[in-house]
Amino acid sequence: MSYASPLDKELRPLSAQQIPGDLFARLREENLARWPTGAEVDLDEAVEYHLSLPRHKRLPCVMRQAEAEGRCLTQPRGGFGTLELQIELMQILDRDGHADVVPTTTDSYTRNERWEQAEAGINESQKEGRSMLNGFPMVNYGPKRTRQLIEAIDKPAIVLSGTSMPRLTGEVGYAAGYTGYLGSGLAYVTSYTKEMTIEEGIRNYQYLDRLVALYAAKGVELHRRQPGFLTGTNIPPSIAIVTCVIDALLAAGQGVKSYGLEMGQTLHLIQDAAAIRACKELAQDYLARAGFGDVATPIISLHWMGAWPQDDAQCAALVAYGGTLAAIGGAASVTTKSTHEAFGIPTPQANAEGLRMTRMAIYLARQIRLDEHPEFLAEVDLIKREVRPILDATLEIGEGDVAVGTVRACEAGILDIPWSPNRQVKSRIMPARDVDGYLRILDPGDMPFDKQVLEIHTERLRRRAEREGVPLDRELAVSSVYEMSEPLSRLVPDLFTGK
Repeated sequence: MSYASPLDKELRPLSAQQIPGDLFARLREENLARWPTGAEVDLDEAVEYHLSLPRHKRLPCVMRQAEAEGRCLTQPRGGFGTLELQIELMQILDRDGHADVVPTTTDSYTRNERWEQAEAGINESQKEGRSMLNGFPMVNYGPKRTRQLIEAIDKPAIVLSGTSMPRLTGEVGYAAGYTGYLGSGLAYVTSYTKEMTIEEGIRNYQYLDRLVALYAAKGVELHRRQPGFLTGTNIPPSIAIVTCVIDALLAAGQGVKSYGLEMGQTLHLIQDAAAIRACKELAQDYLARAGFGDVATPIISLHWMGAWPQDDAQCAALVAYGGTLAAIGGAASVTTKSTHEAFGIPTPQANAEGLRMTRMAIYLARQIRLDEHPEFLAEVDLIKREVRPILDATLEIGEGDVAVGTVRACEAGILDIPWSPNRQVKSRIMPARDVDGYLRILDPGDMPFDKQVLEIHTERLRRRAEREGVPLDRELAVSSVYEMSEPLSRLVPDLFTGK
């Protein structure tokens, strides 16, 4: 059962406008009282601690410097069920993996605000001597003990929440000394929840973003990040970018100034590079139109978010290629995986290996860009033609208010997400790979794509169907989802048949 503040709904209709300070103070008091460690959150003490951190441990500073220097940072995922195990993990990622940004992934109980069960998981983990949780139970440990994680490393740390309910993890994480927090109202609700409303998800993350603005008013800049990978299946760049821009507008409305945008890789070099360029330009365009021209939006590229193969060599290729894609695309950072991806949570050593593998690929791809490549420029233009009608229709149906427009657009199918579990999303849109490996729109559902754009998609998908001798139907979409997890004997059968 998700938490919804009665104060929020009773005293403030849904709006993209910043939450008033007096109401936010009441919301914070209500929120921090929900679990004992909330009482440890002391805003003034947290501000003093953040101001004491060196610049190289402040994520907004590190992201800005990377963009200015044209570097691609590395950041893994990772979380274990006890403080001791999490310290060990983060130190290995920092020291052996040479991560530029060190993560703390929260566990499933924490993500769903089931803190009693998270407490039992801590006890069981300590009893067994290994992690019995799939992440770190940050709320249970509270900000004072969690700060030991920040002290244990020499890099900026980010909370990877995986939740549509960030109010208390956000308070604890920022008070502990984390300078970044991943998550957003639209992307996470449509990725991970079935019953939560879009409105509730937006309100939850407006709370977190308003908290960031409160820290900023006291001189502390914090980083927020939008998780663009959505359902972890094939997501065409245009759909990911629409959610990025909407979530960025919502965050900016609350006062956020440093907001990273994540783009899941399609594993097509030109399309991924074009998506990074288009995402940055479109986000800045729509933010400027809304009066938020001072918001930094670095682009983060995500290693493949779909199903992974079980063969270590194939996984190693995906890891290295992911670093190559991010570097050539000009991403400010890449979020890495490991060769253990198909089997569950990686060991700290395997996680560090994935970081080093990615770092070498970034090194090898240094200075390579596609900026003047005709196919790259054409794909950037095509993606923009796909995105603009959806964003414009969303803003129009909301009468200029992006929060209201997002709810209405989801209801109408103007805004749709492939394979979303959420009941408020129609999930009629279907993507598939075309004859050249690009992700295209097979079925647009009710989304207002330009007719000529859809003709381009259909023609390229038809060419694939003809080449493979299969119907132009939804089976193309399904087969595209599992393609990368297939063994080489199915991906390149000629190698095994001798033909």
